Amino acid sequence: MHRGSCLCGAVTFNVAVDLPAPDICHCRSCRKQSGHCFASTDVPKTALTIADAGSLTWYQSSKNIRRGFCGCCGSSLFWEPSHRDWIAVAMGAFDGPTGTGVKMHIFTAEKGDYYAIGDDVPQHE
Repeated sequence: MHRGSCLCGAVTFNVAVDLPAPDICHCRSCRKQSGHCFASTDVPKTALTIADAGSLTWYQSSKNIRRGFCGCCGSSLFWEPSHRDWIAVAMGAFDGPTGTGVKMHIFTAEKGDYYAIGDDVPQHE
């Protein structure tokens, strides 16, 4: 069981599966939402339990995508495509060790010009 929360603790959640290796998204939308690239792991929706929804707020960022964040502290927590059976959970929201490592960088063609990707993880434009 992996537990997580927002910065202020108003939103808490549990993930009941081993965490798949995360992606790091460099697209403009994720950078604007999180302030930088966004690292997340895709888990089955059935494996995620929102233990305390507190001030969980959803923003419909496009026709098929909504983003979950804490309306109190602003922590980015979830990225949910309506047409899939999984939900992306922000890696930074987990309270303890995750036991995984980065799988790939995505949307690297949209990355900010202020940083370099300095690892040997696969990159996809």
